[in-house]
Amino acid sequence: MSLTDVQLKNLETKANDIRMSILEMLVAAGSGHTAGPMGMADIFTALYFHILNHDPKNPEWVNRDRLILSNGHIVPVRYATMAHAGYFPVTELNTLRKFGSRLQGHPERHALPGLENTSGPLGSGLSQASGIALGLRMDANSLKLSGASALFPKPHVYCLMSDGELDEGNSWEAIMFAGNRKLSNLTAIIDRNNIQIDGMTEDIMPLEPLADKWRAFNWHVIEIDGHNFTDIIDAVNQAKAIIEKPTVIIAHTIPGKGITEIEGDYKWHGVPPSKDQAEAWLKGLRTLGGKIEGGHLD
Repeated sequence: MSLTDVQLKNLETKANDIRMSILEMLVAAGSGHTAGPMGMADIFTALYFHILNHDPKNPEWVNRDRLILSNGHIVPVRYATMAHAGYFPVTELNTLRKFGSRLQGHPERHALPGLENTSGPLGSGLSQASGIALGLRMDANSLKLSGASALFPKPHVYCLMSDGELDEGNSWEAIMFAGNRKLSNLTAIIDRNNIQIDGMTEDIMPLEPLADKWRAFNWHVIEIDGHNFTDIIDAVNQAKAIIEKPTVIIAHTIPGKGITEIEGDYKWHGVPPSKDQAEAWLKGLRTLGGKIEGGHLD
């Protein structure tokens, strides 16, 4: 079902608010990653405000969808989105990376309700997600045998990954495993922003032809514009309709999205803005927000 104009405007507004929160968090922390979180704001917005079956008031709800973040360094975008979705107060975002805060530079699942996994070392998330997807399928099979499966919706597992972490061999072990087990309740979403900490992915360790590689491991592959809400939502709906294999959504994104000066620049992978930079960028995002609300976003 297509998004209505009102739904689309609401998602665009929310994504813009989340980008502003990310900048404010990074300035308050004085450290952290800028490019990846800004680039993934649209996908996280679509997930938390349109796609996921979840309940901020009951984060451990047994029938919730599971969202695994593999590239944990972009967690500011997840924290910001969770706060705006009602998991915890937005004011807590300014504790990012502070001693004793629940919001550390990489997510720790016991620290904050609503986090499904701890991540830091790249390349581990898809293995975690594959195990969860297999476990949920085993649980569903047990319920089916007992005649009780109709009482329980089928949770879906989403694994968000970076393209740079596909340099890790563990990622390909998980890709092979999930394809072999035909885990159709698993969807991987790759942030295909073409950068990593030392430069462009295709200069450091070329990934292309990326789609063909995933297909070779028995995955259904969809490529989208990672900033187009209709594309994002349609791709997820298609993934959930595929019943014989897992799906990977290769989301082409712009690192640093929303801040023209840094878009596409790998040097902003792990650098926070200064206070002056953030103030200027926030002013621009507030102006953009006004255009969205006014219904004349270019």
